[in-house]
Amino acid sequence: MIITRTPFRVSFIGGGSDLKEFYSNTPGAVLSTTINKYMYINSHPFFNRRAFQLKYSKTELVESLDGIQHPIFREVLRKFGIHGGVEISSIADIPAGTGLGSSSAFTVGLIHNIHTFKSRYIRKHKLAEEACELEIDILKEPIGKQDQYASSFGNLNVIEFLQDGNVRVEPVTISSENKKLLQQNILMFYTKSQRSASKILKKQRYFMADSDKYGLIKEMIPYVYKLRDAFYQEQFDYLGEVLHIGWCLKKKITKEISNENIDRYYNAALKAGAIGGKLLGAGGGGFLLFYCPLKKQKKLRQALDDLFELKFSFEYEGSKVIYIGENDGDGETGFFE
Repeated sequence: MIITRTPFRVSFIGGGSDLKEFYSNTPGAVLSTTINKYMYINSHPFFNRRAFQLKYSKTELVESLDGIQHPIFREVLRKFGIHGGVEISSIADIPAGTGLGSSSAFTVGLIHNIHTFKSRYIRKHKLAEEACELEIDILKEPIGKQDQYASSFGNLNVIEFLQDGNVRVEPVTISSENKKLLQQNILMFYTKSQRSASKILKKQRYFMADSDKYGLIKEMIPYVYKLRDAFYQEQFDYLGEVLHIGWCLKKKITKEISNENIDRYYNAALKAGAIGGKLLGAGGGGFLLFYCPLKKQKKLRQALDDLFELKFSFEYEGSKVIYIGENDGDGETGFFE
């Protein structure tokens, strides 16, 4: 048995610049952190050597790769040349479609898990590259690259997307004490709705051909570096300002980013004392993130008392193997033959 643990991410500013339609013309950048909410992937021998048993929100028992309904499972298993005799299950701390990068965390964790079984060490950068290739190039998902790199590397980072397709990860190396000061002013609330990121991201890709919409994302990029510098200068309240600026810009891209209900919660939070915030992920639902000084948080929680607050902390390790069974990891003699 092998278990991998892969973190979800929270993106502060720069989302959309990780799409190829953007960074192939103008280098993109995001500032994000991973949090202590995870995707767990567990692989184990299956007694039927010619079948696959796959467990996620439903269970599949099939005897061929082409029979697998879950596209990520199917294409990862195909990539590694696995033809049966395996049971793989996934468990997540947070449901899909909530803006925390769960799909890419799943892909990163699954690839990491099977590399481990094959007794192959994989570097974080290569792990992220393989996840991007699978989701973007093979499955043609209309997504960018930030989630795969965030989940692979972990930590608080500036992630840059270069015009040649390369990606650079720069850790924001502030002290543990300052990270705690920053973290204690960040709150997250579930809007009680989930959404399909693909539908919204397909529209965002289409809008890249519109110079005005393209310009909205381009306008966010300088704030990535301004925010990084503010963190080094211990000016943490600036995060609230940047979140608000980014949210206002993002809402102009497409009306499906927000809705009347989300706007109502957002405005109530600002009135209660939040400096700024945003809806995480592509938009349309999921988690609302706010930066609110500690002394005003009680009032904020009262204003949003009908929403579930997610308690979390920053995470620093990225995708990690947390268990290898004694009889596993024998590579070519294993149960994936």
